[in-house]
Amino acid sequence: MNETHEIFSRLRGWAGTLMAVLAGVIWPFAFAPWGWWPLSIVSLMLLFLLWRSASAGAALRRGYLFGLGAFGVGVSWVYISMHDYGGMEPLLAGGVTALLAAWMALFPALAGWIAVGLTGKHARHAWVASFPAAWMLFEWVRGWLLTGFPWLHLGYSQIDAPLAGYAPLIGVYGVSLIGALSAALLLFAFTAAGRGRYVALALCAALWISGAALGFVDWTRSAGAPMRVSLVQGNVSQDLKWDPAMREVTVELYAKLTREHWDSDLIIWPETAMPMYYAEARSYLDVLAEEAIKHGATLLVGLVYLDPAARRYYNSMIDAAQNESLYHKRHLVPFTEYLPAQSVLGGLIDTFEIPMSNFSAGANAQPPIEVAGQLLGISICFEDAFGEEIIRDLPTATVLVNVSNDAWFNDSAAPHQHLQIARMRALETGRYMARATNTGMTAFIGPRGELRSVAPQFKTTVLTDEIEPRTDATPYVIVGNAVAVAMALVLLLAGVFADRKRAPH
Repeated sequence: MNETHEIFSRLRGWAGTLMAVLAGVIWPFAFAPWGWWPLSIVSLMLLFLLWRSASAGAALRRGYLFGLGAFGVGVSWVYISMHDYGGMEPLLAGGVTALLAAWMALFPALAGWIAVGLTGKHARHAWVASFPAAWMLFEWVRGWLLTGFPWLHLGYSQIDAPLAGYAPLIGVYGVSLIGALSAALLLFAFTAAGRGRYVALALCAALWISGAALGFVDWTRSAGAPMRVSLVQGNVSQDLKWDPAMREVTVELYAKLTREHWDSDLIIWPETAMPMYYAEARSYLDVLAEEAIKHGATLLVGLVYLDPAARRYYNSMIDAAQNESLYHKRHLVPFTEYLPAQSVLGGLIDTFEIPMSNFSAGANAQPPIEVAGQLLGISICFEDAFGEEIIRDLPTATVLVNVSNDAWFNDSAAPHQHLQIARMRALETGRYMARATNTGMTAFIGPRGELRSVAPQFKTTVLTDEIEPRTDATPYVIVGNAVAVAMALVLLLAGVFADRKRAPH
């Protein structure tokens, strides 16, 4: 124990400050494209060690430094969309990216402040419960506050690890909680003396073995014959996509690739694949619709839909042969698809060169699109980052479809991170997902979150596979995030209770 006290004393100065930043910097490397998932556990162990030796105020500062390191590296790709494709000056784009990292860093900072402040210094072991609980609860808050930005949640890093087995039960936040609890138990085992360390190791092993065992459970079952699906990746770069001179070329490219795959039951074009309004696209789509009907296929196309009566436009997917079969994107991306507090920030949008940057949100309740007797749960781009929104269409939907335009982020970590998020949605719901993108990462994902096939980035290609419709509901589909949040609150209260019980009178 003397060695532990010596470590704590050394971490109270500049060494602790440096460790907080470095622990944050290694955090993103646990996620795609690197996928070194043990680093998320190691990173949290270091942060929890720093919190253990800190007052509530110091934990706030160290959590913030951790967040700056983690998000400064992990979401730096925002600069590419702002500068390379949004037309922002380098200093302004860099400033906006830094502000985003500074905002996201507040959440681990507040987690440390709350956890240390509630637990206090009297309870020897209460932190093992309160630190992981506070971490997960602030991940959850970050996932919905101000429309949410649920990127780099711990649970996503575990998609290829044993803890992924918990996802169909308690979702990505539950996986985050189990991962954070594992970090706390391992830290306790390394810093405690006596029998307690072996108890901590045994509990951690039980969590991981249980997760691995759960990974073999089939939560859903077949709902019919496999569907042959083709995903068209046109590979039209973002800087050319909205060039009027490229409209005809783009449509002809997608039409040519589609006609080579009329033997598929379903053909999917990515988000805004047609760089024009629906009314302008109708002349092209009518021709393709006739061909689709002749071959018994369904063609889903991403485009911009203008409601002429309301003068609103939507980021949409449409069944080319069934004009009434539309899906309008429900969860819009702030500052690129719409401007929050427009009366206050109205001039800000002029600094962007983003076409179609004032979308309206579609209704929360939209009927799934039917294909070959199966119902599709559709999400567009950023929407698949919200598990609680994907399950709105379940268990009715038997197949998940996501379309995206990750061309905004070029060859950065963002498309890989986004694909990792999509894999978690398939795992949580026990559904196959067909994911079509403009330049990558187009993929078919199985109901265990496994990658069945992935198209190469920045290559014009069509990815085809047979996917099985699935029915029934995983526990997560039924209860959503409620169980994970309740578990975290119980752990947090357990830490507070232990503090009061042990506190001197």
